[in-house]
Formats: sequence, C-alpha cells, structure tokens
Amino acid sequence: MMVMMTSNAYHNPVLLQACIDNLNIKPDGVYVDLTFGGGGHSAHILKQLNEKGKLFAFDQDEDAQKNVLKDKRFTLIPHNFRHLKNYLRLNGINKVDGILGDLGVSSHQFDEASRGFSIRFDSELDMRMNRQNTLTAKKIVNEYSDKQLIHIFKTYAEIHNANRLAFVICAAREEKEIATTNELKEAIASCTPKFEEHKFLAKVFQALRIEVNQEMEALKECLTQCVEILESGGRLVVISYHSLEDRLVKNLIRSGNVDGVEEKDVIFGTSKKIFKNLTSKPILPSEEEIKNNTRARSAKLRVAIKL
Repeated sequence: MMVMMTSNAYHNPVLLQACIDNLNIKPDGVYVDLTFGGGGHSAHILKQLNEKGKLFAFDQDEDAQKNVLKDKRFTLIPHNFRHLKNYLRLNGINKVDGILGDLGVSSHQFDEASRGFSIRFDSELDMRMNRQNTLTAKKIVNEYSDKQLIHIFKTYAEIHNANRLAFVICAAREEKEIATTNELKEAIASCTPKFEEHKFLAKVFQALRIEVNQEMEALKECLTQCVEILESGGRLVVISYHSLEDRLVKNLIRSGNVDGVEEKDVIFGTSKKIFKNLTSKPILPSEEEIKNNTRARSAKLRVAIKL
C-alpha cells in the first residue's frame, strides 16, 4: 500500500474539487502540478491515478520538500516551473495529459513571519520563494532607482501614486537603510490612504514580491511551454489571484500565446485555435470556502482543452 503524506497546515488548497473535476483525470495519464506547496492538490490527483499513472510536481521553495508524497508514481522537481519542459524531458516525459497551476504565494509563505511576505509581521524584507536567489525586497527598496521603483509599482500593482511612493522611499533610505517590513510601512506612511491602509500595503508588497521572484516572466515562460507539452485533449487548469496573472492565462486560452495575438491561417485567413475554452467566465470559490480560507477570496479558475 502506498503512503501519502501532506500538510494541511502548510497550505489549504483552493478550489480543490473544481480543480480535480476539471482535470478530467485519466487513471493511466501523466499529470503536472506546477505549484506543489503543501501537496494538497497533488495528493488528490494521485487518488485518481492507477499504477501506470504519473504525477510530476514543481516547487522552488525548499520548505515544500518537507511535504513530499511517499508514492512511487510521484516525482517532486525542486525548481521553478519556468523550467517545466526541460525537467520533464530529463524524466523521460515529452507530453502530458493535464497541467494544474495554483499561482501566487502559499499560505505557509504568508504565515512564516521570517519570509517577509506578509504585512502582518515585522521581519526582514526578503520575499524570496527560492532562497538561493540573491535579489530580495530589501535590495530593491534600497538600491533600485526611483524610475525602477515607479515601474514596478505601476506595472505590478497599478498603484495610482507610484511616483510619490518611489520619491518617499528614496528620501527615507537616504536617512537610513530600510531593512524590515515595519520600517518600510513607516517610511511610506505619508503615501498610505486613510481607511485603505491594508489594501494599499498589500499592493506595495505584491509589487515587490513579483519583482523579487520575476513572477510574470516565469509565468509567461511556463504557459508558453504548456502549449507544447500538452497532449491533444489534455487539460490546462489554472488558478490566478490578480489581474496580471489572469490576463496571461486568458490570453493563452484565447489566442494560444501569452501576448494575446491570434495567429491566422495563411490560406483561409481564419484564426488558429489552440485551446477550447471551458470557462468563458472563471470559476470562483463559494462564500463558504472564502469564509474558511480567506486566501481563496481573489481566486479565479480557468480551464481549457488542447485541440
């Protein structure tokens, strides 16, 4: 009998049953979990597979390795999902029957104060998902130029007063290094709208986190590779948590590429369809799920079949 271990405390999987249902799992199929985390989604995929089925999961966070599933059908690849195709090929896999991605930050990463992801705790400005990387939020806040800061705050969080925010940060760091989350919050207090402190700070932290981990670049690379490695009839199931992620996923499903540019047939001039969209409107979590797991509040699930 195979033993599977996972930690609910590490991460509460969002839209779990909807993900499993929409993967339409073949018992002998090959599947990929792009964001292993606590292994909640992966454990349920394995339950649907027979002895011939295989599941490969990616996670660059070394903490996720503590949740590895003890199952001979399962392989955890401790790398960023931007390397999806290469590491699958190293494992002898060229095509898969389904891909699941639960994007963003895990509950564990938010709840681990020392990681610096959350506005709830005072800790060093880190925000690295892969702690082998050298770029941290502290480095960005203290070393990026005002123009670079404006760019990430506008691009990754659509912060309306990004110019003033960057100016205030640059002025504050002239006095002393901004090293912790509380020091950053104090430095930008004059920019923070009254009665919207939490929402504003969440946007600031989101922009820094995305830049630290190069999340948009990694997601673009990963989604582009998904087109190539999915079998015809294979399912793409992706949960996004903010508009930047969701836009890339929508573009891919609609146009077959993350830029949203539809390719035309050279002879007939008709659009080449790569995917059949199964979710013209995204699947959203129920009120009960949001009540039990606040992280699910902004989740959007989109599903497509490779044609």
